[in-house]
Amino acid sequence: MKWFAKQMPADIWDETIEGPLGDIEAAARIRAICDAAAQSAAGSACNDKSESARYERAAKVAMEIAMKISDSLMRDDAVHRIVNLCMTANDIKTAQILFRAIHASWIRETAQRDHPALVQ
Repeated sequence: MKWFAKQMPADIWDETIEGPLGDIEAAARIRAICDAAAQSAAGSACNDKSESARYERAAKVAMEIAMKISDSLMRDDAVHRIVNLCMTANDIKTAQILFRAIHASWIRETAQRDHPALVQ
């Protein structure tokens, strides 16, 4: 019976973007994606296939949005948030690649302090 079927809410990273995003809107969207995907990232670390797929989709969309941010500090902060998401999912390889893309020294130091495994 479809009457009682529960509708699954759409994930924020699956929503279409209407028009170009400004830097502030893009940073806010990445923040929302990372916050929403944190639980999936934790499930991904426990080898849950469906949660892993959700985390990967969220990380991919967040990375695509981050590439379009023109302000370097906002982009570095957004990438730092994605690095935190990757480390929650125990995806060290992707986190290390993204960590190298951070240019602001204080954001880089913060990420390094939070996740010492990134430097190895």
